[in-house]
Amino acid sequence: MLENVEVQPKRLDDYQPIVGAEMIYELQQLANDLKGARVLNINATSFGGGVAEILTTLVPLMRDLGIQAEWQVIHGSDEFFNVTKASHNGLQGMDIPLTDDMKNIWLHYNQLNAEKLEGEYDFIIVHDPQPAGMLHFCNRKHGKHWIWRCHIDTSNANPAFWGFYSQYINSYEAAVFTMKQYVGPGVNFEHLAIIPPTIDPLSPKNAPIPLERAREGVAGFGIDPSRPLITQVSRFDPWKDPLGVIDAYRLVKKEIPNVQLALVGSMASDDPEGWYFLDKTSRHAGEDSDIFILHNFQGVGAYEVGCFQTTSDSVVQKSTREGFGLVVTEALWKGKPVVGGNVGGIPLQVINGETGYLVDSIEDCADKVLYLLQHPDESRKMGKASQDHVRHHFLSMHHLKNYLHLFRSLAIV
Repeated sequence: MLENVEVQPKRLDDYQPIVGAEMIYELQQLANDLKGARVLNINATSFGGGVAEILTTLVPLMRDLGIQAEWQVIHGSDEFFNVTKASHNGLQGMDIPLTDDMKNIWLHYNQLNAEKLEGEYDFIIVHDPQPAGMLHFCNRKHGKHWIWRCHIDTSNANPAFWGFYSQYINSYEAAVFTMKQYVGPGVNFEHLAIIPPTIDPLSPKNAPIPLERAREGVAGFGIDPSRPLITQVSRFDPWKDPLGVIDAYRLVKKEIPNVQLALVGSMASDDPEGWYFLDKTSRHAGEDSDIFILHNFQGVGAYEVGCFQTTSDSVVQKSTREGFGLVVTEALWKGKPVVGGNVGGIPLQVINGETGYLVDSIEDCADKVLYLLQHPDESRKMGKASQDHVRHHFLSMHHLKNYLHLFRSLAIV
């Protein structure tokens, strides 16, 4: 059988002080007709990415509403995850080859995982390309309604990858994308839902951390809390452009010599390319003792990430492609305006000049970071707007509400 992921219980009532009683009541009413429904989420990893963080919250909140929600992780080898990482890049537009051997590896592991699937469910949500072929091999068994949840931007996919994957994706009854523009060509779903990702405001990463305690947290990694700090939190991935962040930091450092840079990442089990790009990032940083490159294998967990986001004087997310960017949401929630790449789902969150700045180049990134560092009052004002923007659009309750609407629309078909 597939690997079952255990999650800690959560109570919707605990979120009432943040989102209000009206939102909690609405969720309870929407779930009335879904009590007892069996929902299964399937993805590639239980840690180290936005999908895992989302499910860590959504699954227990669904249970709190009386829905029998589960989360299971597929099995795979290094060769499979090398293929799926290449597929992730190809589906986001990278010009790389898709070979018959790669196709066969993906199909082989999707068949193996389909054979391991057990039980009967009302809704099965399959996340991203890794397990997208399971429906094909299950022949629609095990689930009344199959949903494919795409967390990446496939609007300008490499045609070879999209042509291969779309034939399997198209067989799903429903699909969920972050933005309508992300839907690649030639697919037609009976139900298409547009649901942006969200964050849990009570998770260890996002719950309020007193500033002094956060400063103590980053100091443990060698950061000097009395000096300016720029931070980017992301996987070590070419699309996140950590090399460009280092270059922008170097331009800022010409004006503010004591500035520091922290690149904080998470090494996930389904991202074998991450170690290669971590090494490439470290080599690009060179011997600069004011650049700190940190990850979860060095003790950087959710709480520590929250400390970095809380302490930072400037938060950057200089992505060149981005499905959504939950790390942007996290920083905005902590009252930090974000300097982000003008790509993907970042413009949904960074309202240029209000909750941060959208940039298209290293020089523009450096210029906006420098402005925020030199105008702390303006930065704090934008930070307040940032937190309000997240509260009204990108907290877990909004995500849950959208899923409940989708389940109800499918159940009445």
